[in-house]
Amino acid sequence: MRGKMKGRITGKSPKTFAMLMLASAMLVTAGCGNSGSKETNTESSGTDPITISFFGADPSSTWNNMQDAVGKEITKQTGVTIEAEYDVNNGGEQKIALMAASGDYPDMIFPKGNLSKLVDAGAMLDLTDLIEEHAPNLKKIYGDQINRLKYSMEDQAIYTIPTITGIDNVVFDATGGFEIQQKVLKELGYPEVKTLEDYENVLRAYYEKHPTIDGQPTIPLTLNADDWKIMITVTNPAFQATGAPDDGEYYIDPETYEAKLHYKRPEEKEYFRWLNKMYNEGLLDKDTFVQKDDQYKSKIASGRVLGLIDQEWNYSEAENALKSAGKDDSTYAHFSVSLNKDIVDHTFQPTGFDGYGIGITTSAKDPVRIIKFLDWLASDEGQVLRNWGIEGEHYKVEDGKRVIPQDIQDRKVNDNANFTKETGIGMYNAFSARYGDGVKDSTGNYYTTNFPEQIQAGYTAAEKETLKAYGITTWKDFFPSEDELKLKEWGAAYNMPVPSGTDYSVKFQKTQDIVRKRIPEAVLTTAANFDATYDAFLAELDKAGAVEMEKQYTEWIKDRVALWTGKDVK
Repeated sequence: MRGKMKGRITGKSPKTFAMLMLASAMLVTAGCGNSGSKETNTESSGTDPITISFFGADPSSTWNNMQDAVGKEITKQTGVTIEAEYDVNNGGEQKIALMAASGDYPDMIFPKGNLSKLVDAGAMLDLTDLIEEHAPNLKKIYGDQINRLKYSMEDQAIYTIPTITGIDNVVFDATGGFEIQQKVLKELGYPEVKTLEDYENVLRAYYEKHPTIDGQPTIPLTLNADDWKIMITVTNPAFQATGAPDDGEYYIDPETYEAKLHYKRPEEKEYFRWLNKMYNEGLLDKDTFVQKDDQYKSKIASGRVLGLIDQEWNYSEAENALKSAGKDDSTYAHFSVSLNKDIVDHTFQPTGFDGYGIGITTSAKDPVRIIKFLDWLASDEGQVLRNWGIEGEHYKVEDGKRVIPQDIQDRKVNDNANFTKETGIGMYNAFSARYGDGVKDSTGNYYTTNFPEQIQAGYTAAEKETLKAYGITTWKDFFPSEDELKLKEWGAAYNMPVPSGTDYSVKFQKTQDIVRKRIPEAVLTTAANFDATYDAFLAELDKAGAVEMEKQYTEWIKDRVALWTGKDVK
């Protein structure tokens, strides 16, 4: 075993100490091939049937118990069946807290932002030696960026392998921002949409002409404030529209690395003032802060919501329903919208390789077999299967190039949810490392199906018409490119695990509770009362410990920069 797991024993409870020692013994036994029971040490190079339990902190509406085409092929090639449980709506917080308290874990876990709870409980294996000894494909993929897998400056163990982000990923399209229906843009002659005022004027103009759609009241703009999704559609857009990159709840000064809650930026106050104006003028759905996630999606699927401020993954089910119903003109174009024309949108500011990932727990009976499974998924064969499906069934090779037949492409576009559930294409990327979009394999083909030609082929007829009218080829063309923006040395701060053993988490939760209560109040109040309401909100944040919390976070950001770059930033 590597020293860092051993090093974390100091100061731990007897229970945690015992769990860590048990994990260490299990890993040594599996890694060295010592004799033992078959339950503990399967001959880990084989493909004998094995079931691996898994918990994912994100929901998965298309998981089909590996009865999809790709899942069956994975089992055929590796002998592995994944017995998966996915969280429904709260990012795994409650379930993972229960796991940490009980010591009862699945073999593998995707903890999202809750890794620290599991590390503190001694639940996670250090994967460093496992990767070194049994995972050549993982080593190849991560290469000289392996330092980015380390947990922290103090604890340099590797507890998870990032799976959310692909290595060397090139983003070819925009799937978020400020959205407007294709039919709205067409009727209004494809107007310029660059500022909040532009966006507002488009929604108002169409709404005044069409107060109802299919007999139901037209909704100019609706947002999804159900639980944590309030960040996605209500609060995150405040920094996007005011020129800041996505660092979760913080704005980080790129020169000093000082962190502060992004709500404190004066320009963001003006963004929320705009939402307040939209509400008071009847353009923002009056049910925005009381509707549930399914109600939000149901409204979108009805075709009567003109505008969204969201990420496509958050409403894709509803948009797919529109496509299946032949209403592709009610799908959405993605715009870069800012408070004013002088602001530069930082949506595509490069972060380098970063992201949440999957780990192996101390409950795993055969860590070597699991890491070898993850390594197979990271092989060229595994990546092509995960991204493209099965040759002859989901794609074919013509003149050395992988090609998706038109009937398969049509299903991917117009019946995506059912297609994904049946085929499993794209559904297994959360289980292992992979190369990102724009990277080619040894055959000269892209690893993924997200490259310019394929993205353009995947647009609906209405989308293609809109793009052509604006003289662009993808939605990303509306946004400043990454070439215009400086690389963030700390990656994406929202992916950074927060060390335990401080009062930070308590303060952070207090501030989150305040945000989720006071931001809706500020949006829903009268225009005359907005300033007083917003200023009281900021004062309440500081009273709850925001200043001390920001100082702690600043130090952790500096530690991350030092760990990743070797710079002395103190």
